[in-house]
Amino acid sequence: MKIIQTIISFALISLFVPLTIQAESSTFSSFVDSKGNITLPPDFRTNLFHLGSWFVPEGDASGFHDVYMDKTGISAFRATDEYADGTVIVKELRQSQTGDFTTGKGVAFATGDIKQTFVMIKDKQNRFKDNPNWGDGWGWALFKPGQTKNLSGNYQTDCLGCHLPVKNKDLVYSDYYPTLRP
Repeated sequence: MKIIQTIISFALISLFVPLTIQAESSTFSSFVDSKGNITLPPDFRTNLFHLGSWFVPEGDASGFHDVYMDKTGISAFRATDEYADGTVIVKELRQSQTGDFTTGKGVAFATGDIKQTFVMIKDKQNRFKDNPNWGDGWGWALFKPGQTKNLSGNYQTDCLGCHLPVKNKDLVYSDYYPTLRP
């Protein structure tokens, strides 16, 4: 009887140990390396879901701001009103033009010209304390067209200023994204 119990125990352990090792070795996000460097998610327009768009008519941030999020992040937010660890948000800022159409005069539309792209990745565990682009529960990144390196040097000076008005919403303008509401 003792031999059978030992064999069963060994079999159970050999089933669970690989799962534990796999869980420990899996990465936090496929868009973040071990030092906290963030990469722009490829094909985010087709792999993430559109949350909503902003139109800014004037200034440095003028143009269309199209915002995307991963499906898991949307589902978690709808269920809890909080961003799940690892949630990915991408905002693409595009140039705009206006034209007269059958729907009206002076209609604004986004062009194919991208001004810049922003990425935020939720980090509830404060994994990258020594990386200046991580803090306040998020990883922060800025990409210009044709660039693959995060151009933000420090989220506190490069990113946080635009997000402080929604500090009580985990630094995201979540009230203005209809996709986050069931």
